[in-house]
Amino acid sequence: MFQTVSDWFWWDRIWLPVNLTWSDLEARDGLVYARASDLYVTVPYSMAFLIIRFLFERLVATPVAACFGIRDRVRHRAVDSVILERYYHSLCRTPTQLDIDGLSKKCGWSRRQVERWFRQRRNQDRPGVLKKFREASWRFVFYLAAFVGGLIALHDKPWFYDTREVWAGFPKQSLLSSQYWYYIIEMSFYGSLLFSMAFDVKRKDFKEQIIHHLATLTLLAFSWCANYIRVGTMVMLVHDTSDVLLESAKLFNYGKWERTCNALFVLFALVFMITRLVIFPFWLIHCTWVYPVLDFAPFFGYYFFNLMLVVLQLLHLFWAYLILRMVNKFIFGKMTGDERSDHEEEEEEEEETSTEEEEVHLKVRNGTGAGGVQREH
Repeated sequence: MFQTVSDWFWWDRIWLPVNLTWSDLEARDGLVYARASDLYVTVPYSMAFLIIRFLFERLVATPVAACFGIRDRVRHRAVDSVILERYYHSLCRTPTQLDIDGLSKKCGWSRRQVERWFRQRRNQDRPGVLKKFREASWRFVFYLAAFVGGLIALHDKPWFYDTREVWAGFPKQSLLSSQYWYYIIEMSFYGSLLFSMAFDVKRKDFKEQIIHHLATLTLLAFSWCANYIRVGTMVMLVHDTSDVLLESAKLFNYGKWERTCNALFVLFALVFMITRLVIFPFWLIHCTWVYPVLDFAPFFGYYFFNLMLVVLQLLHLFWAYLILRMVNKFIFGKMTGDERSDHEEEEEEEEETSTEEEEVHLKVRNGTGAGGVQREH
């Protein structure tokens, strides 16, 4: 059964033009094509990236953060409450006024005390600046290294080309090796991001990020197997160009270097618009959408590949909208540094009220309230 599924999945007519078969893409006479089995190594490499990241964040990023004076602020911890904890984890982190009234009666607390508990509890779960600095440091170092590596891998290759060359001729192994490692490293990194999203900082575009990582991995894997290698490397390079600037802006934002952060953000916005909204659709997608049909009848692989590119472009438009909205706030002086550098989510801390009652925990005066919580008289 497994062999039957495999034969059906790799059927020539699905992934290749009508006059081409997988046998035509087999290595011969010292020349080689890319193979799907080349990508299996990305799984253990993704795990290796997680280990390297763990060591980097603690041995490199943390000392650098200390040089910037970045430390996590001490937050008030919410008092223990079985009832409120159960509601917080199983139902909602931001209860409605009606729910607050019901919880207030169950716990024997005032509505204000319940609201304060949920505010403190949400703040407990919010990642601190140090955690965000570590993550941004790791991504910055990788994107910078990947950008330089991409330039090295592509410096002797055509930047833009007629995609009718994709299935014509046999690439030499020496020319393929640099692009192979570029593919493996990039795919392993995106794989590690998927594995780590469970404990990374969750932002407002969390779902969009998952779609982006999956679409990127699918796109890269297919472009490798179908020999769309130069298009794949260009897609990675276009993404890394602006990502380097974004992560560097975040780092300076967390370090309170506002002017540097502002300059990098403006530069990032400019580069993003050029690479993601001009080069990507009008050069890369144009090449893969128009040129192949001049020599080959459209086939499933052609539509699948271009669909993945379109998905990425839609995500680019979504993020471009967020960036332009922040640029608008920046121009009119309404932008906070954190909002610009972490445009995926506004993570401003909720302010604690200044009254004496708000600064002290619930005190025990007449025993314990319902659910094992401390109660004010």
